[in-house]
Amino acid sequence: MSTALSAASRGAERPGAETRAEAHAPRAAVKASSKVPAAENTLRILKLLASRRGPMAASQIASSLNLPRSSVYHLLGVMEANGFVLHLHEEQRYGLGISAFELSSAYSRQEPLSRLGRPLLASLVDAIGESAHLAVLHGRDVLYIVEERAKNRPSLVTDVGVRLPSHLTASGRAILAALPKSQVRALYPNAAAFTARHEVVGAIMKYSALSSHLDHVRQRGYATEHGEVTPGFGSIAAAVTDHLGWPTAAVAVTFLEDKLPAQEWPVLAARVRKVADELSVRLHGRPGK
Repeated sequence: MSTALSAASRGAERPGAETRAEAHAPRAAVKASSKVPAAENTLRILKLLASRRGPMAASQIASSLNLPRSSVYHLLGVMEANGFVLHLHEEQRYGLGISAFELSSAYSRQEPLSRLGRPLLASLVDAIGESAHLAVLHGRDVLYIVEERAKNRPSLVTDVGVRLPSHLTASGRAILAALPKSQVRALYPNAAAFTARHEVVGAIMKYSALSSHLDHVRQRGYATEHGEVTPGFGSIAAAVTDHLGWPTAAVAVTFLEDKLPAQEWPVLAARVRKVADELSVRLHGRPGK
């Protein structure tokens, strides 16, 4: 595309060449050891745009990544030519393009979360002899995408494709605890947002109770559930997070409560957290915060 590198034609914001100050600006955010800096900086721009709620000006991108403006314009031009970014002429800003969306769709089609999570859950089940599952947040519900049932253990309601209110489940609570409190509040704006499968002592049926419970989850690093989904069954869950601490999913195990003494729950929770952390590394290349 002949216009891919014609930065000057897009308004006063685009400099014709890198200024002397920019040429000597510190670039601590760029790894000095990178052998392919253009490729690395292209990926950094994509990740930055993906992390923002809306399009960004090229000058903002350059400042955020500590890169020379001229380099950013060149990279944006090539990315625009290939459909990975879209230039909004009236706003003089850049957003993600259709090619970036196609990558996201391909990621979903390949089901990496299920593919990477299933063998880890299978190993966990073999080690502890209890059933395990993997769930993601879907609105106010959790959606179960993997279930590994332990031998000679009863079937559970948390089968693949089942949705349950997140505030009732250990998986949901683990994910909610990793979200910003403002987002949890938005998901549960009033009493009508809370439901129960059956009556239990200490049921979470209002936001103040949920908020207090999630504080405890954050403090100890894992979530629990005592019979709120199925009487007599308990669950322990830990969140799978990205490098910023944002929850991607939750790993959980479910068991008959009378078979596991309370003092053994933290030991099992440590195993669950280890699997969740390993899945975080496999998905995102580094452990979550």
